[in-house]
Amino acid sequence: MLPSLPLGILVAAGSPDAEGVTTEINLNRSGINTIDLPRENAQVECGGALRVRFRNRGAPIHITATTSNAGMFTDFFHENMYVIDEVVLGIPLRKECAPGFFDIEIIAGYGAMKATMRVEVMVRPSREEEQREKEPPIQPEAHGRPHLLMVAMAIGLILYCAWYYTKIEVLNLGAFIALIVGILYVWYRQI
Repeated sequence: MLPSLPLGILVAAGSPDAEGVTTEINLNRSGINTIDLPRENAQVECGGALRVRFRNRGAPIHITATTSNAGMFTDFFHENMYVIDEVVLGIPLRKECAPGFFDIEIIAGYGAMKATMRVEVMVRPSREEEQREKEPPIQPEAHGRPHLLMVAMAIGLILYCAWYYTKIEVLNLGAFIALIVGILYVWYRQI
């Protein structure tokens, strides 16, 4: 009879997020101490893990993996490995980081060969950021024409300035009416 496993363990074991992103690098495939990188850059999300699988196609080889510009993404800095057949190097990324990139330098044959692999770090937008994008803006958006309230305020200001210098009472009344019309228009337009 098979022992029963909790469902959470089975789900975590089969999900790709539990393993992280795997990139394969071939060693000694096209010659002695050669390093064959994948054609495309490795892409990893913040909080995930990059797994670099080194596959040796020839005699055992000593390699060094180094990152000099990855301090803001991961704590990984340097690793020496002796690859007989296959070795997997795990590089965990921090959960809180900005999008960007870093390079992993692979040195083989005690400095005889060197290759650099670029790792692009992506940030998945959180649910809160997605909801914020869908919410309507707090302030009205400009549509290329002036808002009627702004036009009414400009007319009211011009009429008030004209009344102030000429002391004609009709201009003061006109400024007051222009402001009231603008306010009422905005008030009843919201309903």
